Amino acid sequence: MTMISVAALITLVLTLLFGVPYLEFMKKKMYGQYIREEVQILHAKKNKTPTTGGVFLVAGLITGSLIALFMAQALSTRAIIVLMTLVFYTFTGFEDDIKKIKGCHNEGLSPRAKLALQIAVSMLPAVYLVYQGQTMISFFNFHLNLFYFYPFFAVFMIVGSSNALNLTDGLDGLASGCSFFAFLACALICFINGNMDLAIISMAASSACLGFLYFNKNPAKIFMGDTGSLALGGLLATIAITGKFELWLIPIGVVFIAETLSVMLQVASFKLTGKRIFKMSPIHHHFELSGWKEKKIVLVFSMISALGGLIAVWGVCLQRILTVS
Repeated sequence: MTMISVAALITLVLTLLFGVPYLEFMKKKMYGQYIREEVQILHAKKNKTPTTGGVFLVAGLITGSLIALFMAQALSTRAIIVLMTLVFYTFTGFEDDIKKIKGCHNEGLSPRAKLALQIAVSMLPAVYLVYQGQTMISFFNFHLNLFYFYPFFAVFMIVGSSNALNLTDGLDGLASGCSFFAFLACALICFINGNMDLAIISMAASSACLGFLYFNKNPAKIFMGDTGSLALGGLLATIAITGKFELWLIPIGVVFIAETLSVMLQVASFKLTGKRIFKMSPIHHHFELSGWKEKKIVLVFSMISALGGLIAVWGVCLQRILTVS
């Protein structure tokens, strides 16, 4: 537990230290976020706010993780695979952000190109788990060995989580606030299950999100962009599958799942009936248009994320007790 706390402290300090010069650099270069036309009325004042803050978030996360892993002598092959996946997802998101900045609009990589890159990166941990023979998914007394179908399941989880967190990143502090609680839950679960390497990385991710909140809380000084949101989403699912608590990612990522489902339902409803279920999707924009203040939405959604994480931690503890007995 000591090294997990060390990882949290080191990562928090590094994220804050990296963030100051990076923010100044982005301000000088005027590399800002271009807001979607649909939400220009709500977020006009956020136009040109510096973006790609995920760069220093991930830099703090990786540096803090490696220092703590070396100190704990827990730098395993699994940890390297997880961190490599994070790095590749960060590059994917960064390329998307750079295209938006250069094009002076909110359109980056084409959906097909982005999906192809996400699938390619997610194959790394998926194939690793098959090679290790870790293709079983469990939930209390439910056990299912997917064998060589496991990569399809893992890729779906990682890509889905990455895009879900990306959709959530629409309000100041929303994605980082919810991610803080999600990774904190992962850290506790990994610690309970004896996966010290993953617990260190998870706690570092949670701490990095907390540090990023200093710059991203309302009114945001910088956005994480796809650089951060795609990376964090991919990391969250990668930790869940390598830590073998795949199905517990559902309560942990309840907010991210709700955001994604709201988009899917909105699109399906409009195509089938010509009517919209929500005033705007993802669902956080629906609450904005319903009169909720941005800070209230972020607080409520973050508390829901915290509750989901608490349920997952409690469930894993109960599952271990029942398994032992």
